[in-house]
Amino acid sequence: MPSQSQPSTRETAFCCPHCSAFTSQYWFGLGANSLTGDPIPFIPTAKGRIAVADNTKLSQDDRKKLLDYFDQLLTGLVFLKPGGKYAEYKIENLHLSKCHNCKKVAVWVHDHLLFPLIKSGDPPNPDLPEDIIHDFEEAREIMNPSPRGAAALLHLCIQKLCKHLGEKGENLDDDIADLVKKKGLNPLVQKSLDVVRVIGKEAVQPGVLDLKDDRDTALQLLKFVNAIATQMISHPKNVEAMYQKLPESKRKAIEAREAKPVSR
Repeated sequence: MPSQSQPSTRETAFCCPHCSAFTSQYWFGLGANSLTGDPIPFIPTAKGRIAVADNTKLSQDDRKKLLDYFDQLLTGLVFLKPGGKYAEYKIENLHLSKCHNCKKVAVWVHDHLLFPLIKSGDPPNPDLPEDIIHDFEEAREIMNPSPRGAAALLHLCIQKLCKHLGEKGENLDDDIADLVKKKGLNPLVQKSLDVVRVIGKEAVQPGVLDLKDDRDTALQLLKFVNAIATQMISHPKNVEAMYQKLPESKRKAIEAREAKPVSR
């Protein structure tokens, strides 16, 4: 994403962190009033919404307005609601931006985007198992605030991927060696595996590597996990799909050829 498109408190147009559209952004300052009555924030529940829906004392119009309000609250997203003219306090260093396209609100502390988290780096290979994709996407989400945490998650992806490929999943060193010896893992991909294994392990254990601010290294690990998936999952899958498209007679001839003993 070009630097001028990145979300920034210095811009009035950028790629929305919610919908990714490059569009105008509207900025808001915040005010605060002390809570009266119940001194804790109101957090709605699905059960509370049902109680509102079943409340026959409310007019149909009031019930609809209240249910719409509950539905907005239950999304967990920040939104703007018309309020009073005056506030007890003006809140500094906390800002809101609202997207012209999707109308969703982003939350900023000082000049740092707090919500929503922006995913960084390459998306996962779609041929990865669903649980590994979930960990991969979580690594992308925390890439900016915690490259070290992202590296640790990608280490977990490698562990799960080795198990998916038929390894025991008990010792990552042994699993990688077995993939090389028995399943023809490309030596360059093997090095990628070892890079993710070592860096991901060092990220959570005392060692010589410090990834606290090393976002570029963590981003590279995303590419390595995808490269491993491409060779070990996507490539065999694509070859098999093309092979099955061959005429049946040709496939039988190939299989017969492969069944013949090798002459010496």
